[in-house]
Amino acid sequence: MDKTLVILLESAVIGALIGFGASAGVARMFHAPKVQGMGAFRTLGELNACENDPVAHFSFGLGFFFNAWASAVGTGALTADVDHRIVPHWAAALSMSRNRNLAQTLHNPRRMAFVGSGVGLVLVTVLNTTAASIPHSLQKVAADVLGPASEWLINPVMPIVFWMAAVDAGRRTGGWGTVLGGLAHVVMGNAVPGIVLGIVVGKALDDLGRTRMTRILAGAVIALFVVSALLRGVDLQLLQQMKVHVPHWLDHIHHVTGTTPEKS
Repeated sequence: MDKTLVILLESAVIGALIGFGASAGVARMFHAPKVQGMGAFRTLGELNACENDPVAHFSFGLGFFFNAWASAVGTGALTADVDHRIVPHWAAALSMSRNRNLAQTLHNPRRMAFVGSGVGLVLVTVLNTTAASIPHSLQKVAADVLGPASEWLINPVMPIVFWMAAVDAGRRTGGWGTVLGGLAHVVMGNAVPGIVLGIVVGKALDDLGRTRMTRILAGAVIALFVVSALLRGVDLQLLQQMKVHVPHWLDHIHHVTGTTPEKS
């Protein structure tokens, strides 16, 4: 009983904080670039796709609720769908249930923050308490089924979907998405971040051309990959796999920063 009460109280606090930040963040994105946004681009696109219909927002979030609940039961972890899809959409649905004025509801960070806090509080509490009450034997069965399914979704299903979107957006965007996606797979183990960055860079070049802004954007992306490769020790791994002597200065940098990869 004490354990269940602790889970309930902790889930309520965490859920309220998640709902507050996620809902306020997506509302602020509607005011960019005047105000710095804190949400995800996919969340913004999915909110717009529901065309400000409360029923559509609720249905969209409900579709991901069952997947999030199954994941919580099977793996004991909350998926990104909770804060990226369910909380923002249910908060939008509640905010616009009686008032369709976007400036006062979906685009209002303060209102969305407090409504999202309530949604997050209830949602996370329900997910965690029900997952904790499921017998361990059933959790193991669910994990054995959901674990491989989640791995297949993350790799290779999602990278393929994003890569097809990049290729469909044009030759330049597809080229950037393919190159950066391949680098991301080598450096990060997942091609999706690279493909998304490739889409951003490619579309910026298509729309703006080779301007100072696009050069800075491309340079920042390249610098991000270089730093990520160094911090993950990918450069050392590639040199070792190619049987190339590792320079002393490079090995010393990794030793000082604590990024030397473990020898298999």
